[in-house]
Amino acid sequence: MSDVLVTENIQGTSMKRLMDDLDVQFDADLWKNVDSLKAKIKGAKALIVRNQTQVTRDLIDAASDLKIIARAGAGLDNVDTQYAHEKGIVVCFTPDANSLSVAELAIGLMFSLLRKIPEARQDTIAGGWNRVKFTGSELHGRTFGLIGMGRIGTLTATRARAFGMNIIAADPYLSADAPQLKELNGKLVSLDELLSQADVISCHSPLTPDTRKMLTYRHFCLMRPDAFFINTSRGEVVDESGLTQALLEHKLAGAALDVRETEPPELCPLNQMENVILTPHIAAFTAEAQVRVVDSVCEDVRLVLSGKKAINVFEP
Repeated sequence: MSDVLVTENIQGTSMKRLMDDLDVQFDADLWKNVDSLKAKIKGAKALIVRNQTQVTRDLIDAASDLKIIARAGAGLDNVDTQYAHEKGIVVCFTPDANSLSVAELAIGLMFSLLRKIPEARQDTIAGGWNRVKFTGSELHGRTFGLIGMGRIGTLTATRARAFGMNIIAADPYLSADAPQLKELNGKLVSLDELLSQADVISCHSPLTPDTRKMLTYRHFCLMRPDAFFINTSRGEVVDESGLTQALLEHKLAGAALDVRETEPPELCPLNQMENVILTPHIAAFTAEAQVRVVDSVCEDVRLVLSGKKAINVFEP
């Protein structure tokens, strides 16, 4: 059995060095076969995953010698962190490594929605030259609402503020006098207030039992018919059927989704809507972010296996 088991496509210079220095078994598709995964994790001291591998109680029980679970990414909804903690297994993740990349994609999606860039491109490459049809809107002076004002939300808001947007946020863990709000001249509001007031809404909420399907048809009906919704956080925080219905009824002007309730998703009405932008969970996938992510998890695995304390430890 190998000391380190990598169950998804996690590559880079740091991973190559780890494979040179330690006994590493790398199988980018192993997450798809639970039985094989359980068999191969026996005796492993470290497990490195992304978001596809479901690190459940059963899988943890199958790993008799596991010392560390390293998640190459910020979310830990695919890892039973509480049970790992009870078993004395260190859980590491990369909460800051890809934050900037996610924030930049959210801003890019906002530009694409308000300036109708994807539709204009499709029309133009098909031979059209319909300038008036693709009249868009400026960001300046509009209200940008953030659902969740953690690191990624703050980075996104900072960039939106640079374009002259007004910032409002809904976050149950944020106080009205929070430093990040003060610096951005922002305002803390309730979720319903945010939905009814913002021109553009960007979701940056983690997935928890409380946030699963947090945004329903009722919530999208609160939005203005000229407002846009963006989600680069977790697909499961949105009730997609409710969003679809609201879009069909023109309760909002459009949406951009980098994450979906089920990934990969099946074809659905969202795929046919010109005012909807769909991307395949690429927010964290920039070359720079992936270097930082892989460097971080490999370093933490090295530290733990050498008897030292990891850097990016998750504390449940």
